[in-house]
Amino acid sequence: MRWVTAAGRGLLAAAAALGTAELAAGAIGRATASPVLAVGAGFIDLTPSWLKDFAIRTFGSNDKTVLLIGLGCGIAAAAAVIGLLSRRRLLWGLLGLALFGVVGVVAALTRPTAEAVDVIPAVFGAACGMAALALLTRSIRPTSGEATREEAGPIRVYDRRRVLLTSAGVAVAAAATGVGGRALLRRDNVSAVRRRLRLPAPVSRAKPVPSGAQVRVPGMTPFRTANSGFYRVDTALVLPQVDPRDWTLRIHGMVARPVELTFDDLLKLDLVERDITLSCVSNQVGGNLAGNARWLGAPLAPLLRRAGVRSGADQILSRSSDGMTISTPLQTVLDGRDALLAVGMNGEPLPIAHGFPARMVVPGLYGYVSATKWVVDLKVTRFATDQAYWTKRDYAERAPVKTFSRIDVPKPLARIKAGRVAVAGTAWAQHRGIDAVEWQVDDGPWRPAQLAPVPGIDTWQQWVAEWDAVPGSHTLRVRATDGTGATQPERRAPPLPDGATGWHSVVVTVT
Repeated sequence: MRWVTAAGRGLLAAAAALGTAELAAGAIGRATASPVLAVGAGFIDLTPSWLKDFAIRTFGSNDKTVLLIGLGCGIAAAAAVIGLLSRRRLLWGLLGLALFGVVGVVAALTRPTAEAVDVIPAVFGAACGMAALALLTRSIRPTSGEATREEAGPIRVYDRRRVLLTSAGVAVAAAATGVGGRALLRRDNVSAVRRRLRLPAPVSRAKPVPSGAQVRVPGMTPFRTANSGFYRVDTALVLPQVDPRDWTLRIHGMVARPVELTFDDLLKLDLVERDITLSCVSNQVGGNLAGNARWLGAPLAPLLRRAGVRSGADQILSRSSDGMTISTPLQTVLDGRDALLAVGMNGEPLPIAHGFPARMVVPGLYGYVSATKWVVDLKVTRFATDQAYWTKRDYAERAPVKTFSRIDVPKPLARIKAGRVAVAGTAWAQHRGIDAVEWQVDDGPWRPAQLAPVPGIDTWQQWVAEWDAVPGSHTLRVRATDGTGATQPERRAPPLPDGATGWHSVVVTVT
């Protein structure tokens, strides 16, 4: 029992440390200075690419939640050990909490957007945690009145009450400071500003979506992805809160005339509206890390031409407000495609999770080389000079989207009745378009599928076919051919370094 109570003291002390650290982070208005978030972000940066892909493949958009839960379990285990160490010598426990503080300081200072004040939460939290551990340890010491057997009983009751009161006090303080810190950080939330924002009408509207773009088969993916269902893959443990009134975009580097835009300047430009599908390089064969939306934004090419791109430049190194860097081939922005500095998504301002107030959208490229969210800086440079976050982690510098097709209906391992069955799915090859989709039953001949109409080559395209299903277990496969005449390769390849390849297949049972 003594071991359990000792571990509990460590947990309470750690809770006090984390709670007061959150309060300090809220007081200075720096969510990224929270030791938990700073350490979590550092862990993401140090995680090898294969493990990142595993986390995304396994947990999808919940990968950050899983990371924070794992981090919390690790902190709890370390705190329990600290409590056990303090049972032998208080100094050992205090040193353990001090080490917590050191780790928090290092993590905070190594973030790309670090400021000197970011050390305050870790230092303050460690100090309060040490004080809490000392107080909890002192509460279990016998009182000076423990002299006779007759007095022993009442004193033990008094000691137990003191321990319980001290423990409860520390627990309440930890909870109150943690909740208070979260409340202070919510002051900087820009949701209210976003709700009040009214975006101007585009000077060029998107082409109407053909009436048959959505295949009428139950279970099919919607042609347009709702904002709430749009995939999210990034490294941000806490969403950047960028007030458009404070937002600026700087275009500099290998340019003749550096440009700086405010958000009002951006909204005064000729905005256009386009339907564009985005996809993540981490998407596995048959995966759902892709989405199609109607974007509103300013074309990027005129902004770069205003700045005057110098000869020899071949890269745009974009940076987000939280320090993420992404490298985009310069030519893809200048070749006439609808590369946008987007401010709207599906008829409303960008959601905070998807880059509010402004982000990049470049059709035909994977997100890690084009889709910078919360963008604040564009540096025109060379690939030989500057490397971005993901290219430092073994991903390819240039990553055009690979032709992709999947079967959405029927679902894997579905049990279906014999007879006429709809087989349907989605294919994409942004900026090249889809020329044909073929499907196969078991190892039989490839059959052409019917393609649904689309507004342009930058969106995904749905397909449908009819199958006279006979009883038994069957494997359905699909492959697509893009607008250049190139057909998807059969060979399976992982997402690293420039996107997965292979034919998607599902196994179904016909009864």
